[in-house]
Amino acid sequence: MTLPTSTLGRGDAALTVSRQGLGCMGMSDFYGDRDDTESTATLHRALDLGVTFLDTADMYGFGANEELVGRAIADRRDEVVLATKFGILRDPDDPTKRGVDGRPEYVKAACEASLRRLGVDHIDLYYQHRVDPDTPIEETVGAMAQLVAEGKVRFLGLSEAAPATIRRAHAVHPITALQTEYSIWSRDPEREILATVRELGIGFVPYSPLGRGFLTGTVRTVDDLPDGDFRRVQPRLQDGNIDKNLAIVDVVREIAQAHDATPGQVALAWVHRQGDDVAPIPGTKRRTYLEENVAALEVELTDDDLARIDAVGPGHGDRYPDMSSVDR
Repeated sequence: MTLPTSTLGRGDAALTVSRQGLGCMGMSDFYGDRDDTESTATLHRALDLGVTFLDTADMYGFGANEELVGRAIADRRDEVVLATKFGILRDPDDPTKRGVDGRPEYVKAACEASLRRLGVDHIDLYYQHRVDPDTPIEETVGAMAQLVAEGKVRFLGLSEAAPATIRRAHAVHPITALQTEYSIWSRDPEREILATVRELGIGFVPYSPLGRGFLTGTVRTVDDLPDGDFRRVQPRLQDGNIDKNLAIVDVVREIAQAHDATPGQVALAWVHRQGDDVAPIPGTKRRTYLEENVAALEVELTDDDLARIDAVGPGHGDRYPDMSSVDR
């Protein structure tokens, strides 16, 4: 099966990807129990459906997610646009602790480790997962550019970077894609980010386009989430925010009913309407949800639908319990 495509980047930095990708994080971490068998089947089904843009990171499952993805694509590598990320440090003894590292020597070591775990000789799109405030972005991107020169990486990306940082990075080496949270209830990129990347010819990759599953309508309280699910501490699901955010979900559900679609499909269709240079990466670890997400490409929202969504406004509450690691 062939899906529509998007082009991220411009000129020599242009990368063609499936119009919708697959975020692999939840297969190994953060969203409850793992099921590697079903996750592998989901990855294979994604490729069969034409979802060839796969997104992972070295910190998902402390490397386990890269290993899972690598095993799943081992005999289908030429079908895949493989993206991974470096730069977030986690403490195995306390996984809630976070650090960042963008030093040139770390960039090289992280890439070598990812290549080993993935079992590949090159990474198609290599992102800096978070900006290191203690290392000039020019030094980090300079090291990333060296990986391109060595053939270990094809294209470069940034994640959760501010406009000024994006400009400085792009001046060192062309940036193909910026990955940032974006959905009906996470609209921050509309203030400056989207205008910046479009001016520079950088593609945009929204992660969590389903609002971490909240926009599907399946989560009404934190009690709907399994033990160990990191969403239990998300500010948007806490008292004072959740009722306001449920109002957004209710509007999405009403629009979905009118289109004979699911709320999740409407949420994804909304993201797709934001431009041909936008390639969202909804995450799932189950084939049923993958197939539902792919079908969102057939949902055509009207201008009235978009106006209703705009009227209800963005989400209430911060995206993370601690926003200090997000470059602003």
